[in-house]
Amino acid sequence: MPVSVKRIYEEYDKNDGVRVLVDRVWPRGMSKESAKVDHWIKEAGPTSELRKWFGHDPDKFPDFKEKYKSELKENDEQKEALDKLKKLAKENDKNLTLLYSAKDTEHNQAVVLKEILDHQ
Repeated sequence: MPVSVKRIYEEYDKNDGVRVLVDRVWPRGMSKESAKVDHWIKEAGPTSELRKWFGHDPDKFPDFKEKYKSELKENDEQKEALDKLKKLAKENDKNLTLLYSAKDTEHNQAVVLKEILDHQ
């Protein structure tokens, strides 16, 4: 079973499995109760500098993806967060949903993390 990605604003589904928020900042207008998040691993998100540089520009996504993967390998905090995600994915047979708040469903950090987790 592959890891799933979903906007946190989408309705909760019991088939989501373990729900993990991978944004550094809590989503606007979302209460903790309605989010139904099992884990918030904010350190898995891109650094503020990278996020601001990217600005959710689809044309920058290939470069963002490479820079983000580098951060996940080189930044100790992010590396540890990725290890937590890998462990959760393994323990739950990849029945895991990565939650994000970006409007763009194809160009965000959760998509990159899913790719990494699916290939472990």
